[in-house]
Amino acid sequence: MSSVLNVSVNKKPAYDIVIERDFDKLAGEIEKLGLTERKFMIVTDDIVSPIYADKVKTALGVDEAGIFVHAFKAGEKSKNMDTVIDILKDMTDKKFNRKDVVIALGGGVVGDVAGFAAAIYMRGIAVIQIPTSLLAQVDSSVGGKTGVDLDEYKNMVGAFKMPALVYINTSVLSTLDARQYYAGMAEVMKYGLIMDGAFYEWLLGKMYEIHDKDADTLEEMIEHCCACKQRIVERDPLEQGDRALLNFGHTIGHAIEKYKGFSLLHGECVALGSVAAAYISWKKDRLSMDEYYEIRDMFVPFNLPISVDDVDPEEIIKLTRSDKKAESDGIKFILLKKVGKAVIDKSVTEKEMFEALNEIIFTEDGE
Repeated sequence: MSSVLNVSVNKKPAYDIVIERDFDKLAGEIEKLGLTERKFMIVTDDIVSPIYADKVKTALGVDEAGIFVHAFKAGEKSKNMDTVIDILKDMTDKKFNRKDVVIALGGGVVGDVAGFAAAIYMRGIAVIQIPTSLLAQVDSSVGGKTGVDLDEYKNMVGAFKMPALVYINTSVLSTLDARQYYAGMAEVMKYGLIMDGAFYEWLLGKMYEIHDKDADTLEEMIEHCCACKQRIVERDPLEQGDRALLNFGHTIGHAIEKYKGFSLLHGECVALGSVAAAYISWKKDRLSMDEYYEIRDMFVPFNLPISVDDVDPEEIIKLTRSDKKAESDGIKFILLKKVGKAVIDKSVTEKEMFEALNEIIFTEDGE
């Protein structure tokens, strides 16, 4: 099985999302783009590189003398300007020009960092996204958002850089560790919660297949998530409106991620932020109590946290103010009206955030 989604930006064809179970068609996709007579910089991390860098080099179908690999230390702590500068210097040393190509081979951090480097090198060169984590396959590789963190400000420095191609090989998930795999499920569930209640129910019904990484189920799930994001990105490529709905769970999630020193994975923090946002939705009479508890408990079978310890709610609230989603007239929260319907809300108060944080903070007495 394979599938291709065609993404348009400003009503013009922009790039394809190709979903396969191997790298066999990568060379053909490169040829379609007319990128064969180029140099390629495969930007990856030190976990992915030894597993897949050589496979991708071979699959590109071009002279390997023109393919270079730049691997940096895996993890969110590498998502900074120093890493970007190292990539830029490497491309300069290798005499890359405006016609050459960056390939982002890895998870969300790699995609963001490599995409940003491509966006600013010589004012922009082509980037191909080859995501290797579930989170990157269903979310971060699609849509053109790139960037790095700046001190406590997550994703504060960046650019919109649409890829020339997103090539998803679902078989790479077989080597993804369990924690990373389930962290990606937070973003998968997000699509059901914010825009597709039927997909949310489908996930419940396919729980065992998802746990087993059944190939057909994974392909269907990933394709559906990409199609959901495609629809939103095509309507709002630069996040001036509806694209903000994709930030469900991210306002408090990002703050927890930073507060915990990135000891929790992004998807784990999104799950916690989603529970908090659903709680606020209930308290603002947008959801019923039963709907809130059902949403909260849905994260548990996918090994995602619904509570966190050693967190100071006042510090978390301070960190939400430094998030790039904060605006002069308030923090932009994404709340739920029901499963499958999200809304943008700027009226959430600090008191409501504090109550939501107390709901998800685990204490020694179990409350």
